[in-house]
Amino acid sequence: MPLAPNGFPAMLTFDLDAETMWTARDPKNAERPVVLSQGAYGWKVGTPRILDLLDRYGIRSTFFVPGLVIEQRWALCEEILKRGHEIGHHSWSHKWIVNLSPEEEREEMEKGIEIIERLTGKKPAGWRSPAAEFSPITMPLLLEKGFRYSSNYFDDDTPYLHRVDGTVTGLVEFPFAWVLDDAPFFQYSITLPGRTMQAPSAVTEAWCAEFDTLYREDRAFMLAMHPQIIGRGSRLVALEGLIEHMLAHDKVWFARCDEVAEAIRPELERRAEAASS
Repeated sequence: MPLAPNGFPAMLTFDLDAETMWTARDPKNAERPVVLSQGAYGWKVGTPRILDLLDRYGIRSTFFVPGLVIEQRWALCEEILKRGHEIGHHSWSHKWIVNLSPEEEREEMEKGIEIIERLTGKKPAGWRSPAAEFSPITMPLLLEKGFRYSSNYFDDDTPYLHRVDGTVTGLVEFPFAWVLDDAPFFQYSITLPGRTMQAPSAVTEAWCAEFDTLYREDRAFMLAMHPQIIGRGSRLVALEGLIEHMLAHDKVWFARCDEVAEAIRPELERRAEAASS
């Protein structure tokens, strides 16, 4: 049985980290204006360019935004909402969870929820962790705060419902992978280890190949990107090439993560029940 009644789910997501990508890695970066300017590109140029691309193809997407970035770039976040996109929770300051105490992690979570609720009028439906990490209290926090979906794990190609202590929860997981993330291909900086910069055509080839397999197996497609990275001209051409490749296939449903989570929940519940019987 197909996962979603609306077609094959395709989610293009963007982590609008802005300067927090750099300050969270090293607080001393707050004193390095040129380093910070790499993050500023994401909100100054990358995001407007991405929004225009999505408009051209009528695609609704999800932007995961740290609360601090929402506070600093309120008008931009309002524009994201105005264009029909979702804003998901991406911590408050993008600090890596493994470096936080339980009290600090709870504060990051609650401050992020509060500002998203103030911006959108409702609590965030989904959460993506900074730096793809969980602590022992992360999952309990997500369940306590009523999140409807998570996009963090790497253990599958198909969305599923999380099991906690042997019990199936209502939390949908949208797994992703580093091959479906722009940072491993493009994130180049003289201050980071593992510098890399690949040709946009090579990235389009990799992403299209991943899509073809997932589409053939009737799973789902989750792509994670960063406006300060994918928002560069040549790289946006690569993303547009992927979009056109995907549109050449029948029944591809581009949608926000919250929309997909609710559409596929009945089928995920059916599969979870069948697995337990």
